[in-house]
Amino acid sequence: MPLETTLDLLEKSEIQLSTLGIYNFIFFVIWSLTLAEGTEPVIIEIPYVFLEAILFLTITYPAVNFYGSAYKVFWYFYTVFCTLLYYKFLGMMMVSLTPTYQVASIFANLCYTLMSLFSGYLIPGPKFPKWWVWGYWICPTSWSLKGILISQYGDVKEEIVAFGEQKALDAFLDGQYGYKHQDLPIIAIVLLAYPLVFASVFAYGIAKLNYQRR
Repeated sequence: MPLETTLDLLEKSEIQLSTLGIYNFIFFVIWSLTLAEGTEPVIIEIPYVFLEAILFLTITYPAVNFYGSAYKVFWYFYTVFCTLLYYKFLGMMMVSLTPTYQVASIFANLCYTLMSLFSGYLIPGPKFPKWWVWGYWICPTSWSLKGILISQYGDVKEEIVAFGEQKALDAFLDGQYGYKHQDLPIIAIVLLAYPLVFASVFAYGIAKLNYQRR
């Protein structure tokens, strides 16, 4: 499949993930009013998100026509699972840190917009101005995009034509986006860290900042 077509499909997949995140946020706004304090809500969400990730993989992996490798399927699943988790826990965190769901919705939408802008899709990471590149490095979706593209194409030596030049696919990803296959272990750790941080902040907020008492 041509790289341009794949990137278009990935953009649609990112939009679908963002949409799922918004739906999860709305669901949690309603549901959080009846939940107990602590980590129980976090634990309850994990099997639900796990099933979401399996369904998402089942639909999108063959649709995008990625390589039929167990190694690449695992990495795709892991990236999607962590992405859905941090979207879910980000919405939960916003609810726990704000006094009303209207305020939480405003901040969540702002975060989703910034996460799309700094994901590295519209503007590749190496092309960000130096005073804005920090936003790219701390943006969760930039690591998700790295995880998907590097795991699927970072070790592919097949020649492609991009911007009028013929080069290997892995060399194109490195030169255009700064994606290197050896970065996968770091990406795996960062992708796991985001949901853990968001879930921890949520657990603290829901226990210590109980606005429902006012």
